[in-house]
Amino acid sequence: ILSGPAWSIRTFRPPWAPHGPTDTGRPPDPTRPRRQDDMRRWLLECGVELMIYPSPHRLSFEAGVPFVMAIHDLQHRLQPEFPEVSADGEWQRREYLFRNAARRATMLLADSEVGCEDILNCYGEFGAQRARICVLPFLPACSCDPAEAGLLRAHVARRYGLPQRYLFYPAQFWTHKNHSRVIEALGILKRSGGFQIPLVLTGSAEGPVRERAFAEMQALARHWGVLDQIHVLGLVPTAEMAGLYAGAVALVMPTFFGPTNIPVLEAWALDCPVLISDIRGIREQVADAALRVDPRSAIAIADGIHKLWTDTELRQELATRGRARVAHYTRDDYCRRLFDAIAAAKQRVRSAAQDAPGALHAAGDRQQSPLIPHQVGV
Repeated sequence: ILSGPAWSIRTFRPPWAPHGPTDTGRPPDPTRPRRQDDMRRWLLECGVELMIYPSPHRLSFEAGVPFVMAIHDLQHRLQPEFPEVSADGEWQRREYLFRNAARRATMLLADSEVGCEDILNCYGEFGAQRARICVLPFLPACSCDPAEAGLLRAHVARRYGLPQRYLFYPAQFWTHKNHSRVIEALGILKRSGGFQIPLVLTGSAEGPVRERAFAEMQALARHWGVLDQIHVLGLVPTAEMAGLYAGAVALVMPTFFGPTNIPVLEAWALDCPVLISDIRGIREQVADAALRVDPRSAIAIADGIHKLWTDTELRQELATRGRARVAHYTRDDYCRRLFDAIAAAKQRVRSAAQDAPGALHAAGDRQQSPLIPHQVGV
C-alpha cells in the first residue's frame, strides 16, 4: 500500500452507541433530518475534522461533522419493485439516508461513472454536485490470491464434497439476485439436452425476504428436477472463497442490481470466466470480458451457461480478458484515488472554515471547540 498522507487515523469508541442506519420503528421523514448533538460534540472534542464512512450511515449527516461517504447503489429509486429495497419502510429509510447524505456530504464516493450519474439523477435537485463526487471503483477482496487458490481449491472441494465441475454464484438470497431464473435455466438444459450441471451457492437466507426467495428457488428446483444439482453452502469463511472461484467452471451472476459488482472482479482475479447481466452499469464494467445475457430470460441464461460449460476456448478467452481488465486498476490506483478524495474533502473543510469560522458546528451550538489539525475519523 502506498505511503499515506501525514494525517492521524484513529479508532474512536464513543461512550454511547450512535443511532444505526436502519433503526426500527417509524421510518424517518426524508425532509426532516434528525440531529445527534451528543455525537457531534464528542467527535469535535476528539479533534475530528473529517469523518469517512466506507458504507452509508445516518450518523454522517446527523452528527453535523464534515464527512466523506460511499453510496454503492440507489436501487430503491431505480428498481423499487424489489422488496428488499422498498418493503416495510425500507424505501423511506434509504431515501432519508441517501437524500440527506447527498445534500450534506463534503465528498461522496461512487463505484463508477454510472454510479455517479445515478447520484446526480436522483439527488441533483437536492444538492448533489459532480464536483463533490469521487469515482472510486471496487477492488477484488484481498483474499483472492491466485498463488493460494490452487491449494484452497482442493481444500474446499474436500470440505464441502463438491463435484469436479460446477458453476458458482456467491450471493445472498435476495430477490434481485435472480437465483430462480438460474434454476430454471438449469432445468431447461437438463430437459432439452440432458445436461446435469451442478451449481454451488453461498450466502444467507435469513430474514423474511430472503427466506421467501430461497423457498421459491427450492420449489423451482424440485419442479425442474434439478434439486440434487444444487449445493447450498450457506455463509463460508472469506478465506475459502478463492478456492470456490478457482474450482468453478464459471461464475454465473444474472443479477438485476449494479452499477458494478465485486464478484466479477474476484472471478477475474482467479481466472474464472464470468456470465453476467447485460444491463446498464454492468455492461460498462465488464465490456467484452464477460458473457452478457438478459437477466429476465431463463432461455438466454441457459444458452450462456451452455456456451461456457461446453466451449473450452471461450472460457479461456474470457478468463484472459478478465485477467487483463482487472490488472488495469491496482490497489495502488485505489489508494491514490482515495487519498486524493480525502485531500479534496479536507481542502473543502478548511476553505469553509476560513470563510465561516465555526462552520463545523451546526446551528444552535455556537461555542467554538478547537480542532486538532489533520485528524480523520473512520
